[in-house]
Amino acid sequence: MTEPRKIILDCDPGYDDAAAILLAAGSPEVKIIALTTVAGNQTIEKVTSNALRIARLAGLSDIPIAMGAKRPIIRPAVEVCAEIHGESGLDGADMPEADIPLDPRPAAQLIVDTIMREPAGTVTLVPTGPLTNIALAARLEPRIVSRVKEVVLMGGACKEGNVSPCAEFNIENDPEAAHIVFNEPWKVTMVGLDLTYQARAEKPVRDRIQAIGTKPAHFLWQVLEAFAKNYKAWRGFDAPPLHDPCAVAYVIDPTLMEVRPTVINVEIRGELTSGMTVADLRRPAPEGCHTFAALKLDKDRFWDLMAKSVERIG
Repeated sequence: MTEPRKIILDCDPGYDDAAAILLAAGSPEVKIIALTTVAGNQTIEKVTSNALRIARLAGLSDIPIAMGAKRPIIRPAVEVCAEIHGESGLDGADMPEADIPLDPRPAAQLIVDTIMREPAGTVTLVPTGPLTNIALAARLEPRIVSRVKEVVLMGGACKEGNVSPCAEFNIENDPEAAHIVFNEPWKVTMVGLDLTYQARAEKPVRDRIQAIGTKPAHFLWQVLEAFAKNYKAWRGFDAPPLHDPCAVAYVIDPTLMEVRPTVINVEIRGELTSGMTVADLRRPAPEGCHTFAALKLDKDRFWDLMAKSVERIG
């Protein structure tokens, strides 16, 4: 077996971020070497508390966990997504106490320190929330850009958005940070709504997770049930799309997805299009294109990964 791929998971738990942490923790193909938080689905205090609790549940007590940005780089703090994730960010899910110590460093500093410590080309950044911490880290220490293996992010869309006709939540939350991340010369794979809307947690999937019977599986089942209820009420979906684990799944097994090189940039000035990820799918990407878009998911294999991960943790 090859060495597991080292990842820094930057997240804002949130139901689907919780599932992403469990997927990574239970997959031998990847190793979380740092966990950082950013305000998004809920306030920075709430998502950080959630991250510590999920880490305890997932057996991740030996990694540094750091609190990150509480607001976008330039813009005022945006409203949290309480209508989907609840007032706690994980309403309806039982978690252990958060008895893991928090690393004293800001998230951006932890990201920098970790990448500069590890051999070049061995660390993959997996942001599943707004990109504020990642952009701050790139500006704090520009040398990390050439040392990162890849950025695999959940965010954006080639077609329509979710918080506006054009923009997806994570990118719209901090467009300037996203603009920085997409325009640095590292490899960026955008696992956006075009792909994640295919990862629907339908009832047979939720029943399969419940049947595993372990504490992590029961927690994930609670997450999926609460997510399904809220998505039905607010977005009209019969089954919620589990966005964030898709980014982790790509790192675990890139063959799960059809990914296309395409020039992607972020709109930061448009009155109606701010936060839009503009992907040029009209023609083949130019040689050396460093941005990629995930477009098609092998759904059955994705859910197999999720189920096996919580079985292993249990």
